[in-house]
Amino acid sequence: MILSERQARIEAQTAASHAVAEALKAKAAASSTEAMIAHLKLMIQKLRRELYGQRSERTARLIDQMELQLEELEAKATEDELSAEAAALQASLPAPALRRRPSRKAFPEHLPRERVVIAAPSSCPCCGSMKL
Repeated sequence: MILSERQARIEAQTAASHAVAEALKAKAAASSTEAMIAHLKLMIQKLRRELYGQRSERTARLIDQMELQLEELEAKATEDELSAEAAALQASLPAPALRRRPSRKAFPEHLPRERVVIAAPSSCPCCGSMKL
């Protein structure tokens, strides 16, 4: 009975970890799609600039800003893909067995016990002062 409950719990945990891995893969795919959209928009903007010439400084700043956004989107897409791969790898690995620490046994009753009480000093052993 306990083994079947344990097996059911392990199966539920692996199913949950697989679901998380699938969700991360979907997120990585969505972010890479967004990065591709941003890249294509940037290319269109650059081609228009080449076709009609530089209109003003604002256009140059806009292109620089779009290039920075594109780099950030690509970096995020890469991070999402790496985290999805790590989650999938972790989901495929078996759960580690929990180790129990050994507990100490009680002191045997048949052995003799002796209590020794040492009195605290009333004066400093170095200088003889009453302040400790």
